[in-house]
Amino acid sequence: MLSVLFAGLGYGGVLCLIFPWLLTTPDARPLYPLAVVRLLIHAFLVAGFGLGVLSVLLRRRRTLGLTGIALATAAVLVGGAGVPVGAMRETPAYLGLDWFLLNLLLLALVFVPLERLFPRLAAQPIFRTGWQTDLGYFAISHLLVQVTVLLTMAPAVVLFAWAVRPGLQAFVAAQPLVVQVVEIVLVADLAEYGVHRLFHRVPWLWRFHRIHHSAEAMDWLAGSRLHVVDIVLTRGLSFVPLYLLGFAPPALYAYLVFVSFHAVFIHANVRWRFRALEWLVVTPRFHHWHHATEAAAVDKNFAVHLPWLDRLFGTAYLPRDRWPDAYGLGGVPVPDGWLRQLVLPFRR
Repeated sequence: MLSVLFAGLGYGGVLCLIFPWLLTTPDARPLYPLAVVRLLIHAFLVAGFGLGVLSVLLRRRRTLGLTGIALATAAVLVGGAGVPVGAMRETPAYLGLDWFLLNLLLLALVFVPLERLFPRLAAQPIFRTGWQTDLGYFAISHLLVQVTVLLTMAPAVVLFAWAVRPGLQAFVAAQPLVVQVVEIVLVADLAEYGVHRLFHRVPWLWRFHRIHHSAEAMDWLAGSRLHVVDIVLTRGLSFVPLYLLGFAPPALYAYLVFVSFHAVFIHANVRWRFRALEWLVVTPRFHHWHHATEAAAVDKNFAVHLPWLDRLFGTAYLPRDRWPDAYGLGGVPVPDGWLRQLVLPFRR
């Protein structure tokens, strides 16, 4: 698996160098240190090829090892880490392959060791049941970052432009950065709480949101299992108050970095307890109960960042010194695979 992972990262990096106009995000292109990128690509290809050879020599089943070798070899044949950067072209659309590779690398480097060193369930393997499905969600959401960003922002800009108050926006944007970030967390989580609760209470919306709750294991990939309709409605409606208030771009970027890691962390298979903070900031134990099959935990803990919102609205559930015994939908069948789950809510 490491051979396939490293060789795949290296091959993807080579493709980004060859087709930057199609496979990289425009805002990120000027920020990449090209020398470091080439060094990483070379290291991944060497590691992928070497581990693939080792796997072929040591294992009777050679599929994974040969796959890693093939990916590394294909990358070298088209130019490897030293391939010239392709010419830029004007294009209205792109795939965020660089965004996917970078996030996969960073999140795996952070959370896989944490889940191995401080596991909540030590017997749960890295490649647990359903990991391919969740990796598919992770890949699609990052590759289609242009589409999801557009669908997140468009409803607010198109439907609520009439409600913009320039004076209010100027006042909000002039506040200190830290103050704006705190306000964004509060405003966004109030909106997300309301939308999240609707997804649980309205049967038509639950058809989409139950995909997220179908995961029967919690780890850093489980949070990626979100239907595209769920993503668009939740992010789009949560962005409306942020758009109307006019927070400065640096504050919004800081919030996006925070939520990117926090959303992964609260699903992670880690046993840490934050006793003094459990009612101040959402922790893994708090959110794990939201995914629990236990009857008392159903339709509880809707907040994404601020658990005291659930206390305020009477939807908090956090038994003292306990973790859930099981996760998922309690036996309700949901098929594996991103494509099957994509069409499931539209079927009778």
